[in-house]
Amino acid sequence: MLNTRILNPQLLHLVARVRHTNMLVIADRGFPFWPAIETVDVSVMNDVPTVLQVLAALRPDFQAVQAYMAREFLEHNTQTTRQAFAAALAGIPVTHEPHIDFKKRVQHAIGLIRTGDTIQYANTILVSG
Repeated sequence: MLNTRILNPQLLHLVARVRHTNMLVIADRGFPFWPAIETVDVSVMNDVPTVLQVLAALRPDFQAVQAYMAREFLEHNTQTTRQAFAAALAGIPVTHEPHIDFKKRVQHAIGLIRTGDTIQYANTILVSG
């Protein structure tokens, strides 16, 4: 038995396949379904788990060199929420781009993790190093 932080076998399988420069999407509960991308849905109920909780679980074992988020995230959320995401992504350059451009990146991702997050535009793309 593996002794890791992540218990979900589908999530472990997905993360194990991410290689150098591959992208992984961590999405909120309302993010659209992408048929061509493996989706691991870990949502249980509203805000369980959150994007921040999934980021916290992944960060110790996932070397990210870039992150992307929608610019609308900055416009629709409080300073406290923005600071929480900045702390969770500390050390990773974050590019905020129009949501439409963010969505164009999704089709090139290895996979998508859907959470129960209700924060507007909390979706995050991590690029592996």
